[in-house]
Amino acid sequence: MPYISQILIYPIKSLDSIAVNKAKVLASGALEHDRQFAIVDEQGKFVNGKRNPKIHLLRTSFNLEAQTISLQANQTEEPAVFHLQQERGELETWLSGYFGKKVRLQENLVQGFPDDTNANGPTLISTATIATAADWFTGISSEQMRQRLRANVEITDVPPFWEDRLFGETGNIVEFQIGSIRFEGINPCARCIVPTRDPLTGQAYPDFQKIFVTQRQASLPSWASSSRFNHFYRLSVNTCIPDSEAGKVLQVGDEVILD
Repeated sequence: MPYISQILIYPIKSLDSIAVNKAKVLASGALEHDRQFAIVDEQGKFVNGKRNPKIHLLRTSFNLEAQTISLQANQTEEPAVFHLQQERGELETWLSGYFGKKVRLQENLVQGFPDDTNANGPTLISTATIATAADWFTGISSEQMRQRLRANVEITDVPPFWEDRLFGETGNIVEFQIGSIRFEGINPCARCIVPTRDPLTGQAYPDFQKIFVTQRQASLPSWASSSRFNHFYRLSVNTCIPDSEAGKVLQVGDEVILD
């Protein structure tokens, strides 16, 4: 039986993840604390990996219970620790110094800051898919590929690309259940420039997207909804969670049940 082996939360959009054993579903369908914060510049634009490669050199860790963040620049300086609420001003000053321009931290407790606002549930991928995608490239491990793809929920005990069955043709929603929570599979996730870069250094992998597209197309299961691939730079599944599921808890070990 497919089951969840890992849940990854990204408290600040574009920064490092933390692994949690369980996560509460918000009324919006997002997971609590996932992309709860985002760094924005004076024009209100996201400061993220797509626009600012310095993101990759910033290491962070979080204590959700204490509401603190620890930041370390370039793995050389001493970590700086701030309370996400009580020391917001000091944190923004530190971040502004790091990025070399004035930035601030925005917070959204309702749905966070998902990339796909039409499918703002957790993104799903299988452990086998991550390992297979890593094998497409020389020198990229499964853990490094996991860091590049930044999915929320990892499913184990299934073959590579099993999650492609969690979406259907355009307009058709695939319903499934994880533990006690109802999910709707929406579409295969379109990737951006971020996976092409080393998650720790920001260095670009030569021809990453070209290799990825070629291998993804060749590996697409025969039963997958190929019409959803206007291009093959897509991997993992975007989901929605109905508002009826708000308050329920997703946990490591929960089994995935297809209707």
